[in-house]
Amino acid sequence: MTPPTDHPAISPSRIGILLINLGTPDAPDTASVRRYLAEFLSDPRVVEIPQLVWQPILRGVILTTRPKKSAHAYQQVWMPEGSPLAVHTRTTAQALQQAMGPRVLVDWAMRYGNPAIATRLKTMKQAGCDRILIAPLYPQYSAATTATANDAAFAALATMRWQPAVRTLPPYHDDPAYIDALRASIARSIAALPFRPDALLASFHGMPERTLKLGDPYHCQAVKTVRLLGAALPLPVHMSFQSRFGRAKWLEPETEATLANLVKQGVRNIAVATPGFSADCLETLEEIALRAKEVFLAEGGENFAYLPCLNASAEAITLYQRLMGRELAGWMD
Repeated sequence: MTPPTDHPAISPSRIGILLINLGTPDAPDTASVRRYLAEFLSDPRVVEIPQLVWQPILRGVILTTRPKKSAHAYQQVWMPEGSPLAVHTRTTAQALQQAMGPRVLVDWAMRYGNPAIATRLKTMKQAGCDRILIAPLYPQYSAATTATANDAAFAALATMRWQPAVRTLPPYHDDPAYIDALRASIARSIAALPFRPDALLASFHGMPERTLKLGDPYHCQAVKTVRLLGAALPLPVHMSFQSRFGRAKWLEPETEATLANLVKQGVRNIAVATPGFSADCLETLEEIALRAKEVFLAEGGENFAYLPCLNASAEAITLYQRLMGRELAGWMD
């Protein structure tokens, strides 16, 4: 049936996939980092302290001192095209778009910073996406990552008169396709090294220990990922947690302390992977590839290699095709 001539334009129906990562400042300078940290650390999913108590602390000493230090760290890893996390997430979306074909629109967003989730959802809806898969790229579920990304998406939907139908990508920490992608990527990276590692350390982003006691499955899912990865690789696999902040007790063991202990146990050659991160970022490129390496070598280690995240590798795109294709069942063949 032909619509009236004065009918508003309606784009052809499409399926959308919105890849979501944590976030990044717009530039590696103090002002940009301060804006980013103010948004990130104001999220009650990230800092579970009553805002009346937390905000004076955040707006006081933290946003006064931390941005300059973090900006220096970002400057060490910033790429010509921009923030590593943004560059790799954008490249992943572009590669997945080619793999999924023209019927599916693949876009990307950041939970904190730009491009914002609300902005990209609005653009996708305007492009005709009446069914959208919200896909936070976190293999292990945490309220501070997966849940808050979904929160932002649902908040954006609450402002829309004509909402798209939505689905959310579940955690995939033990999915055979994920474990196989990790195995293949790690094996390929190790084969290119000029030395043979004695062991692999799988370092995950840290979380306060109380999140585990409150029911967050992140720790358990990380442990299962390491167990499955260890069964898939021909070398010992250890695990640890990095990126601590504040005085609370955090998940153990800590990454730098683990590296020091491994040296004492006779490990002189180490490779470090970060299976909880889908794309390389400040926490992998500065915290692990630079600072953790210094710790390992200072403790007496001989060779250290940081192994890249899946990023937009062939293994990653194959994995995402399988995960997204499964979640789109019933929406498309």
